[in-house]
Amino acid sequence: MASWNPWHGCHKLSEGCLNCYVYRIDKKHGKDSSVVTRTRDFDLPVRRKRDKTYKIGPGDLVYTCFSSDFFVEEADPWRPEAWRMMRERGDLHFFMTTKRIDRFLNCIPEDWGDGYENVTICCTIENQDRADYRLPIYRDVPIRHKMIICEPLLGHIDFCDRLGTWVEQVIVGGESGDCARVCDYGWVLSIREQCMLRKVPFSFKQTGARLLKDGHLYRIKRCDQHAQAQKAKIDIP
Repeated sequence: MASWNPWHGCHKLSEGCLNCYVYRIDKKHGKDSSVVTRTRDFDLPVRRKRDKTYKIGPGDLVYTCFSSDFFVEEADPWRPEAWRMMRERGDLHFFMTTKRIDRFLNCIPEDWGDGYENVTICCTIENQDRADYRLPIYRDVPIRHKMIICEPLLGHIDFCDRLGTWVEQVIVGGESGDCARVCDYGWVLSIREQCMLRKVPFSFKQTGARLLKDGHLYRIKRCDQHAQAQKAKIDIP
């Protein structure tokens, strides 16, 4: 597993961005996260070692652009080269998330077709408003591998029969950080039930820092949020 951030920084777009972890981390270092810059690791997927083999070995999963959004407007000049590197490294699988699925068709390369087999593009939604806006777009765009990320989950979401075999998985998680908003466990279970009905794999990734369950508000340390979610044993493989 590898991480590749070809550019860094992003401007906030919707409610889910309010307590963005990138902004939170950058603030500690006096850095302005709203300024999008190309990073020194821009060419990481095609870098080679002295023996001419790639630094990222074949078969790796590459978490892509997690300190920005791959489809952010400021990255338009750099994106064609990033796509080219993904084509060159067909032996890797690139995994990314976006809140800008409405920009997707304006940002793909000429040879995209139905999508690159080695690229998963996940659409993030945090509430009903963003589900209603983003999911109809996401369902219809040509991407080989699609997952829905409900994180940070900020309210009840009714998928309105939009789930189906076109979705490989739905992942749910609460919000982390000192200012985290509450995640209601009932919202999580509702999404799980909808996934069960449509036979879509489901994963409860993390509880978030504040989880409301059975009328009790639990405050959960960052280091325990993933483990506590796993203890719920509600994933659907």
